[in-house]
Amino acid sequence: MTVLAESGTGWTVRPSLHRLRRVATGAGRLLAAFVPVFLLGSIFTFLLGALSGRSPAVIQLGENATPEAVEAMNKEWGLGRPFLVQYVDWLGDVLRGDFGVSWANNTPVSELLAGRAAISLSVAVLALVLGVVVGSALGALAAHYHGSWFDRGVTIFTSIISVMPPFIVGIALIVVVAVRFEWLPAAGYVPFEQGVWPWLSHIILPALALSLDTISDMARQLRVGLLNTSKENYVTGAIVRGLSPRRVFFVHTLRNGVGPAIAVLGLKFPNLLGGAVVTESIFQLSGYGLFSAQSAIKGDVPAVQAVLVVAVILVVVFNLVVNAVLALLIPASKRGV
Repeated sequence: MTVLAESGTGWTVRPSLHRLRRVATGAGRLLAAFVPVFLLGSIFTFLLGALSGRSPAVIQLGENATPEAVEAMNKEWGLGRPFLVQYVDWLGDVLRGDFGVSWANNTPVSELLAGRAAISLSVAVLALVLGVVVGSALGALAAHYHGSWFDRGVTIFTSIISVMPPFIVGIALIVVVAVRFEWLPAAGYVPFEQGVWPWLSHIILPALALSLDTISDMARQLRVGLLNTSKENYVTGAIVRGLSPRRVFFVHTLRNGVGPAIAVLGLKFPNLLGGAVVTESIFQLSGYGLFSAQSAIKGDVPAVQAVLVVAVILVVVFNLVVNAVLALLIPASKRGV
């Protein structure tokens, strides 16, 4: 980061040590927040696998396997060691990107997840983008036309969509958009490498089904934040000083009123990942959600653990990014960065 400083020969550019120090301190705090949360999440994830009582012998040898065969296979997979030893070895492998081998088909779990990452992230990111863009537009317009019929219409609309389950919305979208009008595919997934539109056309409907709750919360939180901020003294002072309405809105009202809307995003991303299980089943998408459900039914503990670890990482990183953006827009908030 740099600032302009006036010297005897004119303006020169010098680094802002204070700004760099703030950035470094913020990055350090983000890392300090990430490490303990990740460790707690990994311990809880591994503990769930240990408490499940499942083993590869039950899956591969069947219910009629002899105790000797079960014990031999468990020993082969290293399940007879102390819990702490197993956890430390597993965590070390996870940090290297190795999630172990699937008990169901002896395939590395990282390979099974790699093909599903693009599917789940594509749907979740598009749902998040739709939620932020549409919700922000509705919230800003509702605040601008406060008390009008448009404001009341936005309030009613967001209240309705906030209670609509994604699977109901998904079925309705398939019936109307895909079957009745044949505008978009009803199910399946096409990789991005095969074309932007084929890829996008297959994820629009599931993303839209998942985005309604985010649209509702973003619109309501932004509307409330903007209305509360518009009553602050610094906004009134800016208007009195003769600043243009656009400058007052973007520099003073929006920047300080967007805080509640951004904060709610930290809670939305976990919901998008959690809601993907049913949505992926409806739209026949082989993503993380469907994979985790199928692995849990089979008792494939390494696969379930890998999905949980990836989900923890994604949720924690996303929340750290949200907090960083919030602190950047509203430094006075000091939300951990």
